[in-house]
Amino acid sequence: MRDGRAAVQDEGSQLVALALAAVPSEATGVTAGRWLDLCAGPGGKAGLLAVLASAAGADLVANEVSEHRADLVRATLAPAIAAAVERGSTIEVRTGDGRDYGAEEPGAYDRVLVDAPCTGLGALRRRPEARWRRQPGDLTALGPLQRDLLRSALDATAPGGVVGYATCSPHLAETSFVVRDVVKRRDDVEILDARPFFTQASNGALIDLGNGPFVQLWPHVHGTDGMFFALLRRR
Repeated sequence: MRDGRAAVQDEGSQLVALALAAVPSEATGVTAGRWLDLCAGPGGKAGLLAVLASAAGADLVANEVSEHRADLVRATLAPAIAAAVERGSTIEVRTGDGRDYGAEEPGAYDRVLVDAPCTGLGALRRRPEARWRRQPGDLTALGPLQRDLLRSALDATAPGGVVGYATCSPHLAETSFVVRDVVKRRDDVEILDARPFFTQASNGALIDLGNGPFVQLWPHVHGTDGMFFALLRRR
């Protein structure tokens, strides 16, 4: 653990990173092989993405808006950064607002993860006290941010590239409503069926993934946190 050779992470979070990495990208040119974790703190999913990106010969940018959380990402990714240098790839940790990437780096990445800030209701089995900290008004505040981050991610993705949108929440206002609201306002995005990639990532161990195209994991069904995941391709 101290050496960074192992880390503790819920299986649902691991599956999100593994599924995104498994999606074939159709992006070409200089963007092929550039990955972005738009909301990387505290670094769990970014750590797994860094390993997967390095193994694939891809470069990874892990962005976090909070300097303190960005420091946590750097600590988590330190071994992966060193390994990437040996492989000839780059892993970079940045501090910035994820909502700016679409305008500042349009079409610059072929694979983007948006692990959006959310209520965290999907992790109540491990953080039961969170039920007393959350209020209905939290959804009102988080909804616009989640939509802005997803729009920015799509703009930062090259045509043919893919975006994964994830929340640790089963609440419709943070999951499918966000995705469908953003997609219906664009004609350059298609929703992919995420279920086959979760099945692949779990070696076929997952059952009852629903009707798709989104994946909603449940503690009482899958033994994971209540992770939601949507896959989008930029046309």
